[in-house]
Amino acid sequence: MSHFIRYEKNPHSERRDKQNLKRMFPFIWEYKGRVLLALASLVAAKLAAVGVPFVLKDIVDTLDAQIDSKLLFLPLGLLLAYGALRLIGNLFNELRDALFARVRYHAMRRVSMRVLKHLHHLSLNYHLDRKTGGISRDLERGTGSISTILNYLIFNIIPTIAEFMLVAAILFSKYKIEFAIAIFATVIIYISFTLWVTEWRMHFRHEMNAMDSAANSQSIDSLLNYETVKYFTNEEHELKRYDKTLQKWEAAAVKSQTSMSLLNFGQGAIIAIGVTIIMIFAGQGVVAGELTLGDLVLVNALMLQLFIPLGFLGIVYRQLKYSLADMDLMFKLLDKKSDVNDVDNARALVVSNAHVVFDKVNFSYHAERKILQDVSFEIHPGEKVAVVGPSGAGKSTLSRLLFRFYDVSEGRILIDGQNIKDVSQQSLRQAIGIVPQDTVLFNESIFYNIQYAKPGATKEEVVTAAKTAYIHDFIKSLPQGYDTVVGERGLKLSGGEKQRVAIARVVLKNPRILVFDEATSSLDSHSEQAILKALREVAQQHTVLVIAHRLSTIVDADKILVLENGRIVESGRHAELIRANGLYQKLWNLQLENHEKTDS
Repeated sequence: MSHFIRYEKNPHSERRDKQNLKRMFPFIWEYKGRVLLALASLVAAKLAAVGVPFVLKDIVDTLDAQIDSKLLFLPLGLLLAYGALRLIGNLFNELRDALFARVRYHAMRRVSMRVLKHLHHLSLNYHLDRKTGGISRDLERGTGSISTILNYLIFNIIPTIAEFMLVAAILFSKYKIEFAIAIFATVIIYISFTLWVTEWRMHFRHEMNAMDSAANSQSIDSLLNYETVKYFTNEEHELKRYDKTLQKWEAAAVKSQTSMSLLNFGQGAIIAIGVTIIMIFAGQGVVAGELTLGDLVLVNALMLQLFIPLGFLGIVYRQLKYSLADMDLMFKLLDKKSDVNDVDNARALVVSNAHVVFDKVNFSYHAERKILQDVSFEIHPGEKVAVVGPSGAGKSTLSRLLFRFYDVSEGRILIDGQNIKDVSQQSLRQAIGIVPQDTVLFNESIFYNIQYAKPGATKEEVVTAAKTAYIHDFIKSLPQGYDTVVGERGLKLSGGEKQRVAIARVVLKNPRILVFDEATSSLDSHSEQAILKALREVAQQHTVLVIAHRLSTIVDADKILVLENGRIVESGRHAELIRANGLYQKLWNLQLENHEKTDS
């Protein structure tokens, strides 16, 4: 489960609705002129709406008086005023919507951008723990909640409050106190009932959202791992797991719907009783001669005009509660701190010689298990240093620390005498290129994936990089050439083809420092030799760190470091380490044996 989902399962977790609304306000106020005009249109529309029952009262009273005097004529002016008020109300409502559209959608765009930027800023540790499907659904609901809140707040809650105040003022000034008491009592009972039932049924919605996010995570995860599912013929297992979560979602959804029906019926009953009581008061006034027939129509029209939006207010309240919960999840994500941050006023890394130093580096992902212990070595400008060792020795951790995906626990890493903790992460990563062991590509064209290293690169530059990586001929053989879409995570390409795309990207980026993290592990022997030749040419003017599994790929290294249990136990050139008859020599012999078995 994602951090969002865990939170959503607990409706009693601390929420910060007031603070969140304040944080949303700056996004709206960027278009304050439009906001003020939209509010002015809202007021104008409500004044026109409240004026309609008064004109209707005058029409009824005029016609009623004519019936008594038997001199009938059409009150054309009043009828035209009635139509004009309705037209004006509709005009200002639509004008309000049109003015506020830019405000609402601009706020959604800005928040979406800010969330994505923050997600990219969070450290690798967070992204290793996240559930992509759950987060995508949570973020979708979070950004959508802004539109919902603005929509209901500006178009429903504020107008209803304004209309209620106008109606209350009219009733107090023109009619007996009983009318106002009946209205206020109905509204208070209605709101109390709505709040009570909505709070009671909120946990059904929370459970629905949690199961929805979980099901979405499971479905996306199973599709991303399509090949693994097929390898183990686990289609039924994935469907059962997915359906089990959907069953819980279904049960919560049914409870949510049935409890909503109970809420709607109760609201309708309260409004019906309140309107009936008020109409009885009005009818008695007409019979007693205290009120005219127009007054009866006016009171009825005002009540309907007030209670129709008030009836909708129950739905608005529920949606606001859900939206506030969704928005709170999003803002909680924005408040999540990255484990790796730039220092204040971090300067840009200045690379002159590309001299890399690991100085007494200690590191652990978890306090109880150390990964690196007192690791010290140098990579001189233009030098190629390789790191080898058994699985789990901490080899790949070195590249993650150099990229500053994590900060060292103790010690320091220097580039040209600058501690990488003191420079900006962006400038650091711009100076380093990597060919990772597992290359993941965007679901875009091959051209896009190579050009990604340098977005403004020309077609000629991309082709040159592809030729250097020995993948140009393969690309040209494809029906769509460089426009071939590689599929989700590059699944349409083989492991070796993906790795050569990664090498082409690094060639195009042309950084001063290169990291090859088992960069030829997915290549056949023929391709490996071709790539190694290209990498040697590329590495001549670069400082290179090679993390190797195949020892045959690093026999030409200027220095080989042998890592075991997080410590450097041997170092030297290939021939020196073979003569030393230590761990490196054992690893070398083991690989020779495996190679001979494979050949046989």
